[in-house]
Amino acid sequence: MPVYEYRCASCRRRSSHLFRTFASIATPPCPHCGAKPERMQKLISRVVVMKSEESRLEDLADPSTFADVDENDPRSVARWARKLGEQLGDDLPDDYGEMVDQLESGELGDESDEAAGGIPPAADDL
Repeated sequence: MPVYEYRCASCRRRSSHLFRTFASIATPPCPHCGAKPERMQKLISRVVVMKSEESRLEDLADPSTFADVDENDPRSVARWARKLGEQLGDDLPDDYGEMVDQLESGELGDESDEAAGGIPPAADDL
């Protein structure tokens, strides 16, 4: 069953449409503003590739995934954590995205690492 995404030229909003068969595919009117089908532009959708859990874990263990991570730059670590979150999907705590956002914005600093479940500072760092 194909799913197509469209953007309305009138209201600029996106919408997804599921068609039960290929024979039933027809450009729909905009569900948001009611614009005619002629105002709808078909978009190229993302493709999802299903991987086994074993394959996902192997990909995460690949050292090249850490090549562009600068451990001294919170934004760099946040980008890596976001990629990790995309790979792990539903296996993450509910507040994972919020913690990554805080790390990226600089709100999650050294003093809050332990409270956020991170590794406490070493004795010689105190």
